[in-house]
Amino acid sequence: MNALAEGIALYKKGRYTDALTELLQITSTSSETNIDLAYYIGLCYARLDRFDDALIYLEQIVTGNADIARVYQCRLILSYIYTKTDRTRLAEFELSKLIQAGYESVQVYASLGFLAYEHGETDKAVQYYQKALDMQEENATALNGLGYILADSGRELTRSLSLCKEAVEQKPDNGAYLDSLAWVYHKLGFSLEARTYIKRAAEKLPNNKLVQKHKTIIMTEHKEDWQK
Repeated sequence: MNALAEGIALYKKGRYTDALTELLQITSTSSETNIDLAYYIGLCYARLDRFDDALIYLEQIVTGNADIARVYQCRLILSYIYTKTDRTRLAEFELSKLIQAGYESVQVYASLGFLAYEHGETDKAVQYYQKALDMQEENATALNGLGYILADSGRELTRSLSLCKEAVEQKPDNGAYLDSLAWVYHKLGFSLEARTYIKRAAEKLPNNKLVQKHKTIIMTEHKEDWQK
């Protein structure tokens, strides 16, 4: 087995550090081999959360003459990295490029919905999440995303409750979904339900700032209700 094949095999086994060690030793004058190297080195760095290193290699795939499926995959990974590192406009750019290229998916539209809401573009966010649901009406990510935005912006609270409940029914241990459902109940004034779900969300995501913020608000504003 040659070094490239060995590195790829190690990557597929989840041995990302070992794969990097193998792949980074390879030198080649073949453009095809170099594209493969950049692809797998970028993936390894991304898996190891070494995002700045990953960007260097994954961007080579996007700008080079790589296989179109790899380009799409790398744009998705780039959008994830940019989101994680608070470069949300760049994340939005990568996703928009996918749409322009005709690559439409639930994941892309849901991600665009999340980013649009982060940028304060509520109407656009709702539209993107709705497009995601039009493609797959039972997608939990899109159900939760749209449900949360409707609740947080004080819109269609009855529909928001239905969407968030459906997401939680699919994934009852998902902390983000529990938080969204708690927030809807809070907006509706259902203090018992809001407290029940925010406690569960906080147990699942004890270090999440938004969940802790919601918990403080819910437990404080409904304090009189639960002390009766």
